[in-house]
This record gives sequence, C-alpha cells and structure tokens, in this order.
Amino acid sequence: MPRPGERKVILVTRRSRLEDLLVRFNTPDQARFYVEHLGADFGDYVAEHETYQQARRTVVHALEAHGRFQVIDRAFLPNFLFGEHDVVLALGQDGVVANTMKYLDGQPLAGINPDPKRWDGVLLPWEPRAVTSALPALLEDRARLRDVTMGEARFADGQVLYAVNDFFVGPKSHTSARYELRLNDLKEVQSSSGIIVSTGLGSTGWMRSVITGSCAVAAEVAHRPVSWKFRGRAWDERALQFAVREPFPSRSTQATLVSGSVNEREALVVTSLMAENGVIFSDGIEADFLGFNAGTTVEIRVAQRMGKLVQ
Repeated sequence: MPRPGERKVILVTRRSRLEDLLVRFNTPDQARFYVEHLGADFGDYVAEHETYQQARRTVVHALEAHGRFQVIDRAFLPNFLFGEHDVVLALGQDGVVANTMKYLDGQPLAGINPDPKRWDGVLLPWEPRAVTSALPALLEDRARLRDVTMGEARFADGQVLYAVNDFFVGPKSHTSARYELRLNDLKEVQSSSGIIVSTGLGSTGWMRSVITGSCAVAAEVAHRPVSWKFRGRAWDERALQFAVREPFPSRSTQATLVSGSVNEREALVVTSLMAENGVIFSDGIEADFLGFNAGTTVEIRVAQRMGKLVQ
C-alpha cells in the first residue's frame, strides 16, 4: 500500500446543461434563443453552470495541495483505467456517483454536492469546501465506507456490463422485445417493452416507478384500492429485483414470470429473439449499451465486486 501522499486522487466531473447546449448550438446567443424560445429561464442554466464551476475550482484547489490528482469527464469513464490504490471523487449529481462506481473495483468513492440548494444529493455527503479536511481520512483508509451491491450482466462471448442502479434489457426504440426468460426451473417466452433488473440502491429509482405504475393500473382495473406501501431495499442486500414492463400474453408468449428476486446463487438468464435493435444498458446510460439480438444470451446476477461509498 502506498503512503497517503503517494496515492492518486481521481476527480470525475460532468458537463453542465449550459455546456451541453453550447456543444449543440456553438454560441451562448444561439443557446439562449433556443432556451427562451421554449419558454424556459436561460439565467437558471447560467447560474447552475457558474455554481458548478465554482465548486470544481474549490475541489481542484484542495487537490492541488495534495499533489497527485487527475480530473476526467464522466464521458471518458468507459475507457479509463483506475489504479488499485486510487481514491475517487465524483462532483455530483447522484447519477455521476452511480455512473462512476460501476467502473470501480473496490476503490473508495466519495460524492461531492456542487449545489446543495439545488440537489438533495443522497449519494453526495461532501460539500466542496469539506474536501480539504475530509480527504486525509480517505487517503489513510480511515473514512467510513458503505457497501453497495452491484449487478453483473455477462455474455457468452465474455463481455461484461455492471450496474449500480439497474439494467434495462429490451428494444432500442419504443417497440416490443421478444426473448426467452429463465430463472432456475421457470422459463417462458415473452413479448414486452423490456425488463428492469434493479439493485438495492436502484430500488427507489426506476424500479419504484415500475411498481407504482403497476399497482395503480391494477387498482383501476379491479375497481378497488391496492394496499401497498413502497419500501426500498438495503443498498448492500445481496440480491437483485426484476420486473417485466407491459408483458403481452398471446398464443406464443406468456406473462407469468413477470417479477421476482435473484439471490447471489442464482442468475436471471435472458435469450434474445429479436432480429435487430435489442440492447442492454445500465444506470440509464443508453449510449453505453451492448447489442442484444437474436441468439444472444446474457446471465444477470449479483456481482462479486462491491461498491465502496464514502459516508
């Protein structure tokens, strides 16, 4: 183990909404015209950008005092190699933390909230000005860490995709997906708008939306309230939860294996029956997908690696 002063700190940042607009429209005036034409407040974009840049400067100043650090945009995460003894900071929102964690293998990760007045920051315990005082404990392995269970999607050809929140398996566009779904001795061919497989951390996100919508529809069809209170799962629970979105029963497809849990001794096995446009992506990052077309089989299970989130 290198000494604290020799460890490298990686700061992961993101582009602001204003920067995304400038990439698209080239100049601030064109970006302003676009936003105001939609009836939105361009000043809010500017304020958010300036607050984020100030937070970035504050954090970088603290890291300059440490010495060994590197700043990368989250767009480069898929191709970035983290060192075994690196410590990682993610300058929020929460999605930046989740997107960063799935590329780590046990390195501690601290989330920084760049704008506490704007973002709740469930995964962002640090404020920018706290980095100077909090960093030494992280470098000396004295920081309190919280285990986070991740999911793993493994293909027959060796490709692997990890998820901190959830996987989506289904069509690239708003069409139906066809596939065979298997869990232990249960197996059926399905047609649906896709499958969501969630970790404990992700159980309060997309999975919550799927369950809430399903209960509301069931209550309307049954003409009586569905008594249900949502409770998210523990972040370190060694299990995944899956739900099939809008399953369609027919002569050739079934809709009984539509939800359940996958423990760490099991795998949810999905075989694509889609000629084209089948995909799997994780944590809402559609651009970082793997193709899932006819004949492709993927096993989705609890990952052996765990996320280490600084509290």
